[in-house]
Amino acid sequence: MPPVSDPRLSIIIPTRDRPRLLPLAVKSALEQTLHDLEVVVVDDGSTEPVDLGERPRLTVIRLSVSRGSSAARNVGARAAKGHWIAHLDDDDQLSPHFAEVSLNALAHTTLPKPVAVLSGLEVVNEDGRVFQTHLPPTLPRGSHFGLEKIDPRLSFWSKNTLVVEREVLMAIGGFDESLTSLQYTDLLLRLNWECSILGVPDLTYRVFLHAGPQLSRDSGRRRANFDRLLKKHEAFLRAHPSMHATLVLRQAYAMYHLGQHREAFVGMCKGMRLHPRHGASKIAAFVWRKLLRGEGP
Repeated sequence: MPPVSDPRLSIIIPTRDRPRLLPLAVKSALEQTLHDLEVVVVDDGSTEPVDLGERPRLTVIRLSVSRGSSAARNVGARAAKGHWIAHLDDDDQLSPHFAEVSLNALAHTTLPKPVAVLSGLEVVNEDGRVFQTHLPPTLPRGSHFGLEKIDPRLSFWSKNTLVVEREVLMAIGGFDESLTSLQYTDLLLRLNWECSILGVPDLTYRVFLHAGPQLSRDSGRRRANFDRLLKKHEAFLRAHPSMHATLVLRQAYAMYHLGQHREAFVGMCKGMRLHPRHGASKIAAFVWRKLLRGEGP
């Protein structure tokens, strides 16, 4: 496949010390049914520099010192040639139709412009079994992605599938480089105020749980970044107590799934204090879902 001088889409893959998993992610990005794209791998100071060989449509950028995944994503976006930007974690994979589904949906949407798109995400365990699927909502420009009330069959947990115009991403400052987790939560909060979010029900992205380190499952890092996120959006959250409670409760649920049950309980209590009626209904729904799945409260 020859290189593309003016690609429609740039897929950016930040990576650090994942030599076994990275080639699988890159392969999934290069083997899209849409060929009008480039893949930009940003090596965030790996101990051994990334070596993927010479391939058309693939660029590797080496950072001599690790700057974190948010900075690596921003480096990739600045270097990208595509009109549209997508990101892929180095331990995840795209389905072959990810790019085609996303760009076709954008071409036919009637939402107020600018428009970004999210598609469905599935979570796969080490045995290869899909045990979670997340389909995104659609929210017009001026909404607050992650905090709005949505159909309970939909989910905010497909943020990794984001495809957005490069100019729009750069205009809002890209990813916040002070955050080492919850970067997408912050980005989508800022982005949705300036940009409509189109939700597409096709499953296009696979998150793989594995034995290696995963930043999203580091409870201490997540807690510190959540405190930073609350401080950053403090004025807005203070003016919208039900949305503030929603954000705190979602963090509590994440801590529960990480096995941090005491911190999850503290978070649920805080959500109740912020907005008692809203908090109570959210917690009741969470407990009911757990009981239906036979996992206990």
